[in-house]
Amino acid sequence: MSSETQTPPSAISATTSDGPQRLLDAWRGEIQAGAVYELIAQRERDQRRATILRRMADAEASHRHRLEQRMRELGMTIPDPADVRLSRWRRWQARVAPLDRLLAAQEAAEDDEIADRYKRPTGDEVTDRLLHQIRDEEAGHSRTVKTMRAGGELPEDPSADPSPAQARLDRILGRERWHMSGAGWLSGAIYGANDGLAAVFGIVSGVSGATGGSSFVLTAGLAGAIASALSMATGAFLAERSQAEVSAANIERERQEIATHPEEEKEELSLFYQLKGLSERDADQLAEKLSRDPDAMLKVLAVEEFGGGAAGGDPVQAALAGGISTALGAIVPVIPFFFATGAIAVILAAIVSIVAHFGVGAAKSLFTLRSWWASGFEMTLAGVIVGGATFAVGLTFPT
Repeated sequence: MSSETQTPPSAISATTSDGPQRLLDAWRGEIQAGAVYELIAQRERDQRRATILRRMADAEASHRHRLEQRMRELGMTIPDPADVRLSRWRRWQARVAPLDRLLAAQEAAEDDEIADRYKRPTGDEVTDRLLHQIRDEEAGHSRTVKTMRAGGELPEDPSADPSPAQARLDRILGRERWHMSGAGWLSGAIYGANDGLAAVFGIVSGVSGATGGSSFVLTAGLAGAIASALSMATGAFLAERSQAEVSAANIERERQEIATHPEEEKEELSLFYQLKGLSERDADQLAEKLSRDPDAMLKVLAVEEFGGGAAGGDPVQAALAGGISTALGAIVPVIPFFFATGAIAVILAAIVSIVAHFGVGAAKSLFTLRSWWASGFEMTLAGVIVGGATFAVGLTFPT
């Protein structure tokens, strides 16, 4: 029998499988996921939710260390973790995109990671066992994010299986999909610039085609810019005002739920109290007492389910953000006609408008969480289509 040290069978199989690459991919993914959770936690105003998000970031760090241990066992070189960073654009998205959309994207990322990175066998038994353990914990993260988005009570351990009370509550909240939340004035400003730019670029292109770039383009463009800005401002104002009506409708809908499904609503209330630490018996008794006063029960459920029905943002702020951003976007295609007319003005207007389309499209990706270049290219293509089509219409009806 040879006295030479034998290579463990698990290491042999690992070197002939995709285990090393999968470990390295998972290692990078854990670092990036932890960074995303930390950035979301910094924006979360609810301290309990922020704490849960930071625990999830810590759990991702724990996964990373366990992966590193296995990588060392296989003789792999571990890269410098500082070299694994979120792109600057993704960091901006994490800082300004609506929290609900960020959580939805992270939930989808967790699900994709489980399906692609952790479920498929690598051919190495030890590595597969480690990835299976991490997969179960990542599934817990996905459930926690889903609970956050549903507004349910969060577990102390984000990786743990949901309690029976939480599972039952999630089923009830899943049926009531009518709770909504806004995305904030900043995203409204981006979309306002988008609308103003696209609309007035179409006007400028059409009138330019019809008049050969005459001074009429300036008049039409300014009129279109002013109309677009005022329309967006009033629309944003009315939209925010309508949030009060939506909130009132939510309250009324909850009142109807209590009237038509009293036992289910009472169970829902009991589950909320159980998740706050009460025993099932005490929670049932408290829910039973509250159910005797429908108005009191309505107030408690409104607070638990959608924060009491807050009316949303400031209508004046929304109107200013929407109106000003629309005006800024709308004035871009008009600018060349302040200084020139004819073919030169038309060409300059097309150039600055196409560049602006790309910039606005890229900015939109901060909220849609798409790739900035893909979003910018899509918006640019839309601008080319709008400008080309309206210019052709103008050529068809020359003035």
